Amino acid sequence: MRIAVSGTHCSGKSTLIEDFLAAHRNYAHEPEPYEMLELYGEASAEEPDAESFYRQLELSVERLRRYPPGSRVIAERSPLDFIAYLLTLGDRELVEPAMELAAGGMEHIDLLVVLPLNDADGIEAPESEYPELREAMNERLLELIATGEFNVEVIELYGDPRERLAVLESRLVR
Repeated sequence: MRIAVSGTHCSGKSTLIEDFLAAHRNYAHEPEPYEMLELYGEASAEEPDAESFYRQLELSVERLRRYPPGSRVIAERSPLDFIAYLLTLGDRELVEPAMELAAGGMEHIDLLVVLPLNDADGIEAPESEYPELREAMNERLLELIATGEFNVEVIELYGDPRERLAVLESRLVR
């Protein structure tokens, strides 16, 4: 199963993926595209910007296309994450081509795991993590998913790390 874990920054994606991979060693891991930008020397220490998110979208789609149906992979972020960031930043010029690119990337995902922000999970982010951007991206992401425009199964996970992992694993045995 090709799984993508989606959510705004500081929502628990890395923790869920680490826990999942510890229990499912037969899955490949696709790291967050930002890590690839750092590796290539393309990452910016500046404030998050639309061009950086578009580049991350390109990398995300490029990497997802490498996995044919039946592959076992879990990716940190989905193409929809970057659309949500672009919408939040208000860069309308990049949104249309990004939507086309993201639609193609979503075809390579069997299960979209979404980690919406909520008070019950107890995940807090420091001020240095752009709290307004974090909240706004979360809203845009949930709106995108609610459209049903992308033909992918979606599950939203809540709770502590153990609870989130249990729900994800229960989906694997169906």
